[in-house]
Amino acid sequence: MRVFIIAGEASGDRLGAALMAGLKQLESVEFQGVGGPLMEAEGLSSQFPMEELSVMGIVEVLPKYFHLKRRIREVAEAILDAKPDVVISIDSPDFCLRVARIVKAHSDIRTVHYVAPSVWAWREGRAAKMARVIDHVLALLPFEPPLMEAAGMECDFVGHPVVSEPQASDAEVAAFREEAGLGDAPVLMVLPGSRRGEVARLGPIFGDTLREVCAARPDLRVVVPTTASRAEEVRALLADWPGAPVVLAPEGEAEADKARKAAAFGAADYALAASGTVSLELAAADVPMVIAYDAAWLSRQIIAWMLKIDTLTLVNLVSETRAVPEFNGKDCRAGLIAPGVLRMMESPGAQREAMRLTMERLGRGGEAPGLRAARAVLKRL
Repeated sequence: MRVFIIAGEASGDRLGAALMAGLKQLESVEFQGVGGPLMEAEGLSSQFPMEELSVMGIVEVLPKYFHLKRRIREVAEAILDAKPDVVISIDSPDFCLRVARIVKAHSDIRTVHYVAPSVWAWREGRAAKMARVIDHVLALLPFEPPLMEAAGMECDFVGHPVVSEPQASDAEVAAFREEAGLGDAPVLMVLPGSRRGEVARLGPIFGDTLREVCAARPDLRVVVPTTASRAEEVRALLADWPGAPVVLAPEGEAEADKARKAAAFGAADYALAASGTVSLELAAADVPMVIAYDAAWLSRQIIAWMLKIDTLTLVNLVSETRAVPEFNGKDCRAGLIAPGVLRMMESPGAQREAMRLTMERLGRGGEAPGLRAARAVLKRL
């Protein structure tokens, strides 16, 4: 079986790797496509660095428009030349659906998209447009299949791989604390995003937030996980951060890096994070959090005008609560975020039921979502 698979950012790389592992468990598979280090560890030789596609925001895409158009054409041509049994695109809809449009215009190759568009949040017309070029959707959230089916696509809820990722043991957490020189200090994990624009925009805001938080809690230590491609920028940002920050960047061995990251999440007592999939990783590790996010000014205005929901945090959405405090858009300011972090630290248990419910609804305790996704692809192929 030949599969062409495309991911455009770190969260998609994680989804893609889990799906690839599931497909290999069920079938003999040959992979082509675009992905990151986790997908490459599963046997993909990426057509070009996935990082080139990690652009988010209406304004942020404009300077890279022509380069991305060229990559869209190159990927579509590679698919048409390869004639795979199925194309699986993962999130990154602005890129992936344009590729699918070209592929469908010139072939009848089956197309699967992993991660349903968030039509429950904004731009509900996206599902109908997507149905013109996508045959089958793999949904992460349990309430999404009826929305996709109503638009004319097959859809399976497969859960989220975060629910089956192993959590660190007490011994692994203790070893990480010793290696990082954390001692018995309480740990605040800070996650300013994985894209260049996110780090540049949120990094200074999070730094100012930390100065206020650490003034009130001088016992805190700070741990900052990042990707290999963002490590240099993050280290430069941390030069004047309080809390003797420890940068956690991949060192090149996929399994060892994954285990070290899990141990760091296990060591965290609290977190301040950008909005995104990371809220699910924190919930899986039972780490109470505050979420903060902002985009470029024009992107913020446009998104705010179209948004249909009052929260961007997946834990809040899946649990149908508003347990996780968030500071988005104009509220993404240190003067507001820091008091929110301190309040969260005073009552961290307030989020735990919402985090537990989120993991249950996303499939914790059942078959691994990557394997469920693989079964869904094969069943409908």
